[in-house]
Amino acid sequence: MSMATNQKVAPSSGAAAAPKPLWRNRDYLLLWSGQAVSSVGSEASVLALPLLVLSLTHSPAQAGFTGALRSLAYLLLGLPAGAFIDRWDRKRTMMLCDAGRALALGSIPLALALGRLTMAQLYLVSLIEGALYVFFSLAESAALPRVVAKTQLPAATAQNEVTGGAVTLFGPSLGGALFGVARALPFVVDAISYAASVLSLAWIRLPFQEERAQERRSLRADMWEGLIWLWHEPVARTFALLHSGVVFAYSGMMLLVLVIAERQGAAPYAIGLMFGISGVGAMLGALLGARAHWRFRLGQIMVGAFWLFALLWPLYAIAPSPLALGAILAAFWVADEIYDVAQISYRLALIPNALLGRVNGVFRLVFYGCEAVGAALTGVLIQQIGVQRTILCFAVLLVMLALAATRSRVLRAARPLAEL
Repeated sequence: MSMATNQKVAPSSGAAAAPKPLWRNRDYLLLWSGQAVSSVGSEASVLALPLLVLSLTHSPAQAGFTGALRSLAYLLLGLPAGAFIDRWDRKRTMMLCDAGRALALGSIPLALALGRLTMAQLYLVSLIEGALYVFFSLAESAALPRVVAKTQLPAATAQNEVTGGAVTLFGPSLGGALFGVARALPFVVDAISYAASVLSLAWIRLPFQEERAQERRSLRADMWEGLIWLWHEPVARTFALLHSGVVFAYSGMMLLVLVIAERQGAAPYAIGLMFGISGVGAMLGALLGARAHWRFRLGQIMVGAFWLFALLWPLYAIAPSPLALGAILAAFWVADEIYDVAQISYRLALIPNALLGRVNGVFRLVFYGCEAVGAALTGVLIQQIGVQRTILCFAVLLVMLALAATRSRVLRAARPLAEL
């Protein structure tokens, strides 16, 4: 991706001048703070929605179906959404998506107040929210390399990951507390948070894409171009293949750990503490991720992370308590966040700006598919062959992935991010 266009719009992002520190980059701070506020609201409503469904229907199946509708949008829209994001004005798209999500979530407290809330409305809200999230998240990923200099991508990615970890840690607690005060309150807060995101985006000066030639091509041709680029770019292809394997392996990790903890007789508060410890590990790993980028090459970070995954995983089989499980989870997320900061920032710098939506759409389609299959397979294996053998199966897979990363000439030869 060339930074030449960035240089015309914002000289501080170019090669000739040192970029502004992130804390002095007005546009980045607006983008980051708006999404931090919005994420808090989203986490609150993600917990509140199944609670609301359960309070209305007393049916876990309907609560699960409501969440599944949101996830279904990821699989159905990943590829076409990426193509549209590369065609449309990305900032305007993000603003429209968050405005739409504010209206969708805001309809729930309105219907509750009028006594007209139905399951059909909740299904529709979940589907709309999921669909708009797909477009928004792809546009947001493509916007980051326009707002910060290429050499600042690891630091910006790390800050986003730290924020995400903190939101994941505290957001559900906020959602539960708000729901306890009033069933409509989490959705009111989420709608307001989306409105705040729209305002923050409106105040950003930079465009979120380079000037693009207007070509009239089919949507299929645009999607195919993203697929072809990914397959013919060795580093990006290696990322996709290795990361798909990791996602497949650890997508059922939370279920696995939960089953182990319950069989150890862990009380609910102990399980909460266990996952709280893991959240702290995720934030620590994100903080270390930017530092690791400057000390080690991409291949070293990737290989080191994969071997840590492979070595930590078997420890679940011998963990004697929920506290020990939490410590292993925390160590796993430290390694995962360091790895994520490296591969996400490198990927954003590597992919041409005009293809960011499409290529990231392909990545997410593959990852969400592997996540769904891996989570389902974990449950089946636990039921059919038991916890210990399930751990062994995925441990073998992670060792194979670590060996593949170690032997990869592509990762060893990958250029430093600043040279892309």
